[in-house]
Amino acid sequence: MKFASPEGEQRYDALVAAAPGVIVALDFDGTLSPIVDDPSQAHIHPDAGEVLVALARKVLAIAVVTGRPARQVLDLGGLEEVGDAFAAAGKELYVFGQYGNERWSASHRVIVGPRPPQGLATFLRELPRTLRTADAADAYVEEKGLAVAVHTRRLPDPEGAFARLLPILTEQAEAHDLIVEPGRNVVEVRSDGMDKGLVVDRLITQLDAKGFLFAGDDLGDVDAFETVAAYASEGLPTLLVCSASEEQAALVALSDVVVEGPEGVLELLRRLTDDIPG
Repeated sequence: MKFASPEGEQRYDALVAAAPGVIVALDFDGTLSPIVDDPSQAHIHPDAGEVLVALARKVLAIAVVTGRPARQVLDLGGLEEVGDAFAAAGKELYVFGQYGNERWSASHRVIVGPRPPQGLATFLRELPRTLRTADAADAYVEEKGLAVAVHTRRLPDPEGAFARLLPILTEQAEAHDLIVEPGRNVVEVRSDGMDKGLVVDRLITQLDAKGFLFAGDDLGDVDAFETVAAYASEGLPTLLVCSASEEQAALVALSDVVVEGPEGVLELLRRLTDDIPG
């Protein structure tokens, strides 16, 4: 791990001091699980469960905040079993799926979420023609129930296809009162009104957090980073962690700590666990 500045190291120390009231929030893909060609195979790092349970004993709560459907993350992360360990320790694990539109917790084992947004079904019907227009007919389309993600990673020129698709999908989404969420060789289309920044805000206010750590890896985490930074400016101990990669560096300039992928994230969480007294 590498602190982005001397202030980053100071923020880490302040977070350690506030540990009993700290919430640790983590993205899933690229942060707890590796980025892979097939999204259905993006299983959580094998050490993650053990690391999260050990850290949970020393902080207020842990949350996974992701663009994926909550059910996918629970299955790919084995998080229902991890939640059992949290509950046994008297701690809470939250999963916020689809940018916060879905919610699950270790103490309330039901996924709660809204109906699909209006316009999504029509957008999906038009999507094959849209992909052909952008010379990306073979892009992988992932239907998420409340959203649809178009992945270019499997195409011969992933970056070029992404660049062609982004403006076209943005225009199509806006025509159906939807928004786009660009990521690492993926464009997600979903309803407006919820993002990771709002999830952060609600966690801090509803749980009366005394500190907050957020770790993410790409553009979908910018809202969360900006919300955490706003709380930091008001005096809340915070730490922003970038799980960096060669593909995406959007969060590096916003971060207090930069690590290398899920391995680096878990190394940081182990260090945090060891540094917190008790």
